[in-house]
Amino acid sequence: MVVVSKPAIEQFSSYLKNNKPTTLFTQIPLVDLSKPDSKHQIIKACEEFGFFKVINHGVPMESISMLESEATKFFSLPLCEKQKTGQPQPYGYGHKRIGIHGDVGWVEYLLLTTNQDPSLHSFQTFRVALNNYMKSVKKMACEILEMMADGLKIQPRNVLSKLLMDEESDSVFRVNHYPPCPNVQPLSGNGNGNGDVIGFGEHTDPQIISVLRSNNTSGLQISLREGSWISVPPDQTSFFINVGDSLQVMTNGRFKSVKHRVVTNSVKSRLSMIYFCGPPLSEKIAPLPSLMRENRIFLRRLSSPDVIVADDEVKKKPVDRLVEEDLTGVKGQLLWRRNGGNCKLFLERNDLIMEQAKLILESYKSQDA
Repeated sequence: MVVVSKPAIEQFSSYLKNNKPTTLFTQIPLVDLSKPDSKHQIIKACEEFGFFKVINHGVPMESISMLESEATKFFSLPLCEKQKTGQPQPYGYGHKRIGIHGDVGWVEYLLLTTNQDPSLHSFQTFRVALNNYMKSVKKMACEILEMMADGLKIQPRNVLSKLLMDEESDSVFRVNHYPPCPNVQPLSGNGNGNGDVIGFGEHTDPQIISVLRSNNTSGLQISLREGSWISVPPDQTSFFINVGDSLQVMTNGRFKSVKHRVVTNSVKSRLSMIYFCGPPLSEKIAPLPSLMRENRIFLRRLSSPDVIVADDEVKKKPVDRLVEEDLTGVKGQLLWRRNGGNCKLFLERNDLIMEQAKLILESYKSQDA
């Protein structure tokens, strides 16, 4: 358990956010993976919401229940026992408070790499449960990615799933525990009166997709395009799929990376487990050639694996001006500054030639002046 002092609770009151009203949303896109038209439902959901729920997923309920049971036992241990799994650098046990800048939150978690056996030598049953669960979820995720490829009519069928199957895949797995947060006023504007505060601040996931499952406690919220937040009803027998930043780029903006957050309350604990399906760090994330249109390029290929620069506001332009002007946005400026304004370094790291980058560089120089 996370033991929370009164000063910490009082400090949390200052982190409450004022957002557009939050409502319970019962029309989350539902995809039955056993149905022949599931690929079309997936495409529609990814285009409209960037988020959907899956049933008949093939993950054994025994595996799901075992992991939830073992995770609950783990988070009930004294802090010193949980810390034996290692400090979060980045993998291991951590607890932090995610507030107005997304840096802190009412949550404790265990973050693991999926490329090797979890280093939980003191928690053998927990380790077995994790391995069984991750194996099943990875298989389901690959199936979903291949359905996406079918629905988008792109070849080969494993163009997305092979990134997850790669031995160098940067996929990670995280188990979150959001303990009850007592004596805190309701999150302004959410209208549910349960004393909700930010458990994990609003964000998008950088990976391809994220596969989420939680216990039967609510807390997950997603943002619609107009900016309103909706609460997702929990379903402990199903999974929720988030479109990540990488998939938004690879589909040339056709799929939308969904902004989401988690709120906690004073009554119930929430336990969630997320498989973040990531490509290898060496993979250059760019639109798939078959999804690139002559009048619109969503992203310039980047060599830097930890930076994704995108702008879905790129409009129709003459072909000779398709110099990936999406790099001239705010994130592009940050990338330019990150290279110290060094023209040669900027070009090398981003695999650009001077003719392509001329307008980009001129834009940066004028905006930095």
